[in-house]
Amino acid sequence: MSFRGNSNFAGIPTAHQGYKHNGNMRSQGTSPAAFKQNALRELDRLSSKVDDLTDHSLVQRVKPYVPALSRFFIVATFYEDSFRIISQWSDQVFFLWNYRHLPYFFVVLFLLAVVTAMSVGATMLVLRKRLLIATGTLCTCIVLQGLVYGLYGASFILRNVSVIGGLLIALSDSIVQSKTTFGMLPELNNKDGKTKSFVLLAGRLLLVVLFITFTFSKNWFTVLLTILGTICISVGFKTKLASILLGLILTFYNITVNNYWFYDSSKRDLLKYEYFQNLSIIGGLLLVVATGAGELSIDEKKKIY
Repeated sequence: MSFRGNSNFAGIPTAHQGYKHNGNMRSQGTSPAAFKQNALRELDRLSSKVDDLTDHSLVQRVKPYVPALSRFFIVATFYEDSFRIISQWSDQVFFLWNYRHLPYFFVVLFLLAVVTAMSVGATMLVLRKRLLIATGTLCTCIVLQGLVYGLYGASFILRNVSVIGGLLIALSDSIVQSKTTFGMLPELNNKDGKTKSFVLLAGRLLLVVLFITFTFSKNWFTVLLTILGTICISVGFKTKLASILLGLILTFYNITVNNYWFYDSSKRDLLKYEYFQNLSIIGGLLLVVATGAGELSIDEKKKIY
């Protein structure tokens, strides 16, 4: 995104304790196969509880509004960045002109174009208007801002890759599968359905990229849950449960670590940037909960077989 004075990732380092394996599992009365069966049984039980909770009448009343709320969360970072560029216009121009050594005329045109593109593209995505154009516009803004501002850090790249994943998930949600039939037979080769599946798969894979760096400075239990949740979302296994888990973890750290409202301007901009970037990823996870993992997932294959 745009210039914020400091691009270092503000993590909280904690001590990591390695897992110590004592003895043979068989000697403790539990074979690896039995342990696997018990783990899967407990996972199924927990997943069933989550499904029962999401089927509650109160949740069902809110459910129709979840996709719109998710899309707003996904594009929240673009609204925040647009507003910040306008409110700090002189700082943005000064940075690009004096530190990036770009022509003044180009800087002004670039900032005006980016603010307009992000505002219009984000609004189109929330309203589900011209979704392909809106998604392409916002993705282009991410890439161009990274190049123009010279933001090449790993944290910046991975965060924005995850935001692109959220945009792709929002795009896949807008693809309505064709129900055209020939006579009384359903159309077997549904191009819209295949496109939606591939876009949703790409969105899931990109969405969880953030957690590669997210786990570096967290305690071992959070790291374990995050790795398991990331793998589950990537392959589409217990996707709803994994998305809720990662969403809750990210929300907790977003409120407790990126609480920019408690800081002055020197650190506020960076924390605010990370807060809204994480909010976009939370929106993507929330949309996965609402829409499911799609056809290219283990969850979908289990329904067939």
